[in-house]
Formats: sequence, structure tokens, C-alpha cells
Amino acid sequence: MKNQTATLPHPDTPSGLSVPEDQPPLAPLIVDVTARESAAIQHMSERLLKEFSSYEHPDFIAELHLYASQLLPERIARILSHFGTDFSASQYGAIVFRGLISVDQDALGPTPPSWKEMDYSKVNLYGFICSLLHGAVPSKPVQYYAQRKGGGLLHAVIPDEQMSYSQTGSGSRSDLFVHTEDAFLFNQADFLSFLYLRNEERVASTLYSIRSHGTTNDIMQPLFRPLYKCPKDANYDTTAAQGEEIATAILYGNEQLPFIRFDAAEQLYNEDAHQSPEAMEYLRQFWQSARELIYNDYIPSSGDLVFVNNHLCAHGRNAFLAGMREENGQLVACPRRMMLRMMSKTSLIQIRAVTHPDDPYLVMEEHYGSLFKEK
Repeated sequence: MKNQTATLPHPDTPSGLSVPEDQPPLAPLIVDVTARESAAIQHMSERLLKEFSSYEHPDFIAELHLYASQLLPERIARILSHFGTDFSASQYGAIVFRGLISVDQDALGPTPPSWKEMDYSKVNLYGFICSLLHGAVPSKPVQYYAQRKGGGLLHAVIPDEQMSYSQTGSGSRSDLFVHTEDAFLFNQADFLSFLYLRNEERVASTLYSIRSHGTTNDIMQPLFRPLYKCPKDANYDTTAAQGEEIATAILYGNEQLPFIRFDAAEQLYNEDAHQSPEAMEYLRQFWQSARELIYNDYIPSSGDLVFVNNHLCAHGRNAFLAGMREENGQLVACPRRMMLRMMSKTSLIQIRAVTHPDDPYLVMEEHYGSLFKEK
């Protein structure tokens, strides 16, 4: 896999990866958060926790952009604000904030068997921290009914032995192919954050940016055509994909510097997609070139956060054995991996047609424009 060292831009002109103009970005921007910045984020989030009790408090979410601009360290806020509107040829579409916070492992306690057993009171503070970063874009945290029937604004992503071979965040024993989140929706999240509380297994996270190809080439051009099907992901049983015949484009937006909606596992390797021979041939050619551009040189540490533009950059991870890590050629037991995911949209007005009548933060889209029936 190709790699490129990311460099931090001048603080007065925050930008994406610093690369020569004629060279596409091949790696995310790496931001080393200073001890002072980390302490300030922790302190401000503790103040918000005392004032609002929950990161889902309506008054906090309504004024999130104000809190983000006032409370976040200026350098962090500037980088994210610029990131929210930078779709240029040099913008990779992901930022790694290394050492963003210090995680109290004792207070966190043992990793639960799955996300269903997660005690969210233990990660309430981290919900405020993630929210502030999304607010700096600015965007609003939202929840998707397609993800755990909503499940709140913050999701714990934990390896589940019963789903260990699945192409989901709960999987572990097979590589999670790179994908843009909810590629089977028209109103997928604009931005994602992944806060790593634990990664004792030392699992590499993978990223892939459409910008790594440079401007649109002959292999990419057919992906603008509405030929490609995408079933709902492995969180649904196989019958859920039946009858879903909508075909869409993989690339959209600007024809020279496009956005991407792509899920390698569902569109290339899921037989239920029933791609046409023409669509499959275009997908295979694209995937052959794309997989050479996947970045997997980053192994997250506790307290790191990855912030992703879901229209530019896909994400995934390498396979691993949950609760085990290699030391001196031997496998030894360790605390199991735990991560927190948050999703956001830049405009609640734009998605109002697919949100719950009583909750503009709850997206009810089921599959390419169709809505879940209210339960």
C-alpha cells in the first residue's frame, strides 16, 4: 500500500495534506494534539457535562456550533472549519487527531461483549468531545434508524464474537473492506468521527480517498453512470435486500473532482447486489486501481480520533483476534477493542424529507429514498 508522510499546515492557513500541486494526496493529515490542547478539551467538556448532563441535551445540540467556536482550542477549530468546505484536489478527506484526549481506562471498565451491553454513562464525557469537533465543521450530530434503530448520537463499536466474520463494525476476524458509511442511502452522513478508547490488539485502520486518483480518469468516468446497485449492509438479513433494484452512480458532484458513494463488500462481493455484467466490469477495473491506494499505516492508540469526510474518504480496518495481541511472536490476552462513532450532517433542512416528523436529528431513510415505517 502506498504511503505519504502528512505534514501539519501553518496554523494561520489550515489545509489538507501538504503535497505538491501535481501529486494527489495519499495519506490523511496527521495532527499531533498538544498536551495543553488536550487538557483544554477535557476541561471544557467536563464543564459542559456539569451544565447539560448529556451530550444529547437539545439546548446543547441546538447551539453546538457556538460552543465549538468558543471552547475548542483555536488551532483545532480552524483546522476543522476549513476541512468542512475543502473539496480540493489536495484534500485527502480525513484527519487523524493523535493524542486528542486521555482515556481513564479504570473508569471505563471491561469492554462489554457487544455494543448492546454498553453503559453509555461511562462515555458521556467523550460524547461532548466528539460533538464539539462536529460542531466546528460546522455540522449537527444525527442518528440513523438504519443504524441500530437510531441508537442515539454516539455508537460504541465493539467486536462481537457472534458477528466476528461479518462486514460490520462488530466484526473482527476478516478485513473490513473500505466503504463510505451507509452507501445504500442517498442521505448518508456528511462527516464521521471515530474516537478510539482502546486498541490494545494494535489493529490498523484503513482509509481510502477518491482524491488519491487525482482528477477523473478513464477508469473513473463510467462510475458517474447510474448503473450500480448496493444492498443494505450485513447488519440486515439476506431477505432485506430482495426487491431493491435501484441503481445509482458511484461518483457524483463535480466531474473533475468528484465525491464517492462506495462499499466494496456490498457492491463487489455480495451476490445479492445482482450487478449487471457491464456494471461489474467497471467496478472491478476501478477496485483494481483503488485498492493500491488504500492507506493502512496508521495504528490508532487510546485517545486518538479520526475525522472523515464521508463524501471523499472511505474507511475500514484490518482483521484481528479480539482480546489478543502479539508480543515477541506470542499471542497474549489484552482488553478488547472499543471505539466510539458519531455521524453528522451539515444541513438539517436538506434532509428534512427523510427525518422523523418529531425529530429532525433522526434519519428514517431505509434504502435509496425509501423510508422505514414508524414503529
